[in-house]
Amino acid sequence: MPIPPFVAELRELVGTRQLWLPAVTAVVCRGEADSREILLTLRADNGQWAPITGILDPGEEPAVGAAREAYEEAAVHISVDRLASVGASPQVTHANGDLGVYLDLTFACSWVGGEARVNDDENLDVGWWPVGALPPMRDFLRERIAHALADSPAARFEVTRQE
Repeated sequence: MPIPPFVAELRELVGTRQLWLPAVTAVVCRGEADSREILLTLRADNGQWAPITGILDPGEEPAVGAAREAYEEAAVHISVDRLASVGASPQVTHANGDLGVYLDLTFACSWVGGEARVNDDENLDVGWWPVGALPPMRDFLRERIAHALADSPAARFEVTRQE
């Protein structure tokens, strides 16, 4: 489901104006440290690889949303292990002209089960990638992956100075 129904309703009111929406990134890993892999999706909207991402439903607990998105997008069951980082995305211009900025909660997650496959119309491909051989992707997504892979129990909070 590319546009959640509540966002479609908002768009009827505000058109393509920028929306501020809560979202999650699930960095799903499997394997031991020396052979760890990350689950990535090839997005249909921009043709780029990315970890599992999605907009939270109204009132949805973020960790529950991360697990829901992993199943919806890739048919895998995960454990949500910890909050890795909190930050804002750059402004996104969607193919239809809609503008958005996303409050992102990135979670470090572990694969529990399910054979990874394309499970929705948002993605063209799904695959496991070795941590040391990730495909090209946007820098802010690489940063989210790095935060999830960091051996730190505390979440990283992005701070941008307003001048």
